[in-house]
Amino acid sequence: MLEQPNVLLITTDHWFGSLLGEAGHPHVQTPTLDQIARNGTRFTRAYSECPVCIPARRTLMTGVSPRTHDDRVFKETLRMPDVPTVAQTFRNAGYQACAVGKLHVYPQRDRIGFDDVILGEEGRMQFGAVDDYELFLGDQGFAGQQFTHGMCNNDYLNRPWHLPEHCHITNWTTREMARTIQRRNPFKPGFWFLSYCHPHPPLAPLQCYLDMYMDVDPEAPYSGYWSADPDALPFALRNRTEWSHLTPEQIRSAKRAFYALCTHIDHQIRVVIGTLREERLLDNTIILFTSDHGDMLGNHGQWAKRLFYEDSACVPMLLSGVAEDNRVGHHRTENRLVGWQDVMPTLLDLAGIDIPPSVEGISMVGDKRREALYGECTEGASATRMVHNGRHKLIYYATGNRVQLFDLNEDPRELNDLSDSADHTEIRKDLTNKLIAELYGSDETWVVNGQLVGLPDQPSGSKPNRGLSGQRGSHWPVPPQTGLKGPDLQHN
Repeated sequence: MLEQPNVLLITTDHWFGSLLGEAGHPHVQTPTLDQIARNGTRFTRAYSECPVCIPARRTLMTGVSPRTHDDRVFKETLRMPDVPTVAQTFRNAGYQACAVGKLHVYPQRDRIGFDDVILGEEGRMQFGAVDDYELFLGDQGFAGQQFTHGMCNNDYLNRPWHLPEHCHITNWTTREMARTIQRRNPFKPGFWFLSYCHPHPPLAPLQCYLDMYMDVDPEAPYSGYWSADPDALPFALRNRTEWSHLTPEQIRSAKRAFYALCTHIDHQIRVVIGTLREERLLDNTIILFTSDHGDMLGNHGQWAKRLFYEDSACVPMLLSGVAEDNRVGHHRTENRLVGWQDVMPTLLDLAGIDIPPSVEGISMVGDKRREALYGECTEGASATRMVHNGRHKLIYYATGNRVQLFDLNEDPRELNDLSDSADHTEIRKDLTNKLIAELYGSDETWVVNGQLVGLPDQPSGSKPNRGLSGQRGSHWPVPPQTGLKGPDLQHN
């Protein structure tokens, strides 16, 4: 056995922290992830510093905050910052580093330090790359048919998967990772990044997994006292109207499909773990499972991500160490405050590799703990910011100068906004000062004489959804076109 441990980093998209059997969810079936949690430590206060795909993944791969990597929006053509990535750092330490699935970088074939990347990019061919999953579908006789089920990449309508089971991207991603492990260099430890696209829409799960939830009656979305009146919400929430038309039955159907995609991933992870076991690598492999952000799934009248409520920003963080590693232990639940910037230093720390000085995150198995975590998402009228001290969370909406305060120990569903509570004046003041200290760039105009003044409120207004929230088309015989070619497609 190699002295240095192997590392398997598993990520998903849109999976919130409470969506696990081990976390007490009443419906979702996640037996594999529950066992991984029992094999190690489950971190209950884990957050995405910017809960949207590209910024979160830049944080994961570099161990730095959105301020440092320069994306708190969703900059699709922004290159990775000039700092060591987790993949390159492992490679520099003698590891073979390989990624399978969704990478979400630009250019799409930038390996960002990996020896090899087997790419599944959700049909994002407009930036010039044909990903490996699309090539696989073509080889199977289904060229360009990834999205011919008609479901959208950012919507909650759903139907069963339309191609053979082995052609589902979850199965493909699993199969390619298993082969990658089997084809490893036997004289080098492995750093493997397994990145699943789901449960991010489109919601087109396999029929057999839909059948598992056929008799489940999902709980209706809940609303806090502060969110009961849609017209009284902050502008950033009033302006999110894409899914307000969903009926109660459509919401139940969406939840069943969402849970089905999760259970499918859970079962496929078993194949990867089985491969590690049969290759006699499992006892010397660190496993970390997490997600770039969650999904509101209708709670407080909201859907998808880009918000700092628990269902959007709190993510699963399951860490299983090598056998007998007491730093991780087993059957542990840890409530320390952690972020995605902490994944890179944690894995390096457990592997005994020096952490690059550029990394801002903190090892989750070390003695050092943060007092607060800052989050930021979007700029302009919809800008949202967060400060979290491990128990209390302050959310700030600049437009309208709106502050919310929640006590997550007493109110995990964030039903009661305590920002006007006399008993919480000092907590609000402390977290507000911490938030002001984090502001930079255009955000600094929100502060006058040391006080938050924000931006003028704006009237809400819906816009036409001409692209059906990002509907994909047929990708055969040519990839989608953007009209931008060569030098016209500039980096930000």
